[in-house]
Amino acid sequence: MQMQPHPNTQEISVICAVITVSDTRSPETDKSGQLIKELLLANNHTVKFYQIIKDEPGEIQAQMAVLGGDAQINAVIFNGGTGIAPRDTTYDALEKLLEKTLPGFGELFRFLSYQEIGSRAMASRAVAGVYQSKIIFSLPGSSNAVRLGMEKLILPELVHLVKQVNFLN
Repeated sequence: MQMQPHPNTQEISVICAVITVSDTRSPETDKSGQLIKELLLANNHTVKFYQIIKDEPGEIQAQMAVLGGDAQINAVIFNGGTGIAPRDTTYDALEKLLEKTLPGFGELFRFLSYQEIGSRAMASRAVAGVYQSKIIFSLPGSSNAVRLGMEKLILPELVHLVKQVNFLN
């Protein structure tokens, strides 16, 4: 077990939005979005909002504007559209909006992913940062990548990062 430099001394339920970016998935076939929701709920967090949107930069940015204006939401977790194919535009849409980035998130995600899938991990453009006092995470759309990012990176640090952004002790 790793020591945390700032252990969480109190339980906080983070209020989250989950967004799947896909041209083909439906609520019934969105395994990655469902997995994110399940893992958040299993860790005593709240999912206030869930949606599947097309991989269109304008739609992604419009959704961010809506969620940015919701004072109750503390974190937004995207999945899908982080590769380099022409239709993969999530990274491009989000990185323009992030007020602060967390380069370590993408670096650690690719490092952990490399350990599982090898050099193909370099094609992932997983990213995280801050937008309108909310923590934003963007993961690839595969369920394996979602599980990795959620269990190894997001869930262990979610409360701490939300506290940091909102100046909570």
